[in-house]
Amino acid sequence: MLEIIYLEPDFEKFNLMTGNLKTFCVLLFLALVPVASAFSQVGIIGQDTTRRVITTAVPFIMIAPDARAGGMGDVGAATSADAASIHWNPAKLIFNQQDYGFSLSYTPWLGRIVNDMWIFYASGYYKLDDVQAIGLSMTYFDLGDLQFRDDTGVPLGDFSPREFALTATYSRQLTESLSLGVSGKYIHSNLTGNIVSSGGINDSRAGTSVAADIGVYYNSEIAGSATNNEISWAAVISNIGQKMTYSDEDNRQFIPTNLRLGGAYKMYLDPYNSITFALDANKLMVPTPPVRDENGNIIRGEDPDRSLLSGMFGSFGDAPDGGSEELKEVMLSAGAEYWYNDIFAFRAGYFYEHEDKGNRKYFTVGTGFRYQVFGIDFAYLIPQVQDHPLAETLRFTLVFNFENNIVSQPISE
Repeated sequence: MLEIIYLEPDFEKFNLMTGNLKTFCVLLFLALVPVASAFSQVGIIGQDTTRRVITTAVPFIMIAPDARAGGMGDVGAATSADAASIHWNPAKLIFNQQDYGFSLSYTPWLGRIVNDMWIFYASGYYKLDDVQAIGLSMTYFDLGDLQFRDDTGVPLGDFSPREFALTATYSRQLTESLSLGVSGKYIHSNLTGNIVSSGGINDSRAGTSVAADIGVYYNSEIAGSATNNEISWAAVISNIGQKMTYSDEDNRQFIPTNLRLGGAYKMYLDPYNSITFALDANKLMVPTPPVRDENGNIIRGEDPDRSLLSGMFGSFGDAPDGGSEELKEVMLSAGAEYWYNDIFAFRAGYFYEHEDKGNRKYFTVGTGFRYQVFGIDFAYLIPQVQDHPLAETLRFTLVFNFENNIVSQPISE
């Protein structure tokens, strides 16, 4: 049985009901971790279920925005740098081979169910010198046009929910192989606008938050490798930020603070052919829902109403079933990327999430093309289960990279 949990209790004051499938899907997305929870049972009061999906506000900022990573199973922590590194790991930005560039990505969202939900991502970077780079990005999520109704079917009005995040990044190379990056972001989520209930109640408002990302990246040639093979390691904590509310200060939700660890190995087969294998592990640093009795009292687990730091660091030991459940909360992404002469690319990947924590399991494939300053990437998602809302998800990215004469500065090991 599928349970829909609204992000804010105040949403119930609106008694927003609908007779069309699209609004149901939108509310489902707003309520649960994106799409993953559509295939999992969420624990409710009085039930002791092992399926405890972690929910947060603004889950859209965790969706893979670009087609390159999207074609590799949503891998991006330790892969080679590009403009989209702002999303995956800000520390990679300085390792871009070109001096400045940008990319534009477009993803129709839940395309098998609705036809006007989409995500747009724009990102760009500029190298200040050989050891410093800055970047800007914007993620924009359009949930389409909705008609709200009260519980008697009376129209309350039309609205187009919108969400966006703006990010500024600074990346610095510390040694020839190691870099550090930080980002600051502003998040805005407007889900109901000025829609009021038939009783004139309107306690809803747009949710806002500020957050930070911090990442480290290590990339080095393997000693003794005849073909200069490379190995990379990365660690990123993203979306470290204040809770978000759509009503009052007593109803605040965690944003999706996330720990990402990754590694990549690039092998040069010959001067024209190379292949990269990459693996990411992700864990939300957000409290796990506890088990409650019929009166709402916690019988296992911990109270999720905590401060930001308590919620982040406590997330490694608050699962009601202990360490075994904590391991279930780790999401894995694995991908491979083949390049011919740095012109044509073929990609494949797999994303895994435990069935008790969302049950997203899908394969991805993708292609890429580069010619001088221009490039284009394409990705396609293949769910492991039939009739999945994410089925046939497409991603498109345009890439532009340019050279410039930047000032060189020495880097000491």
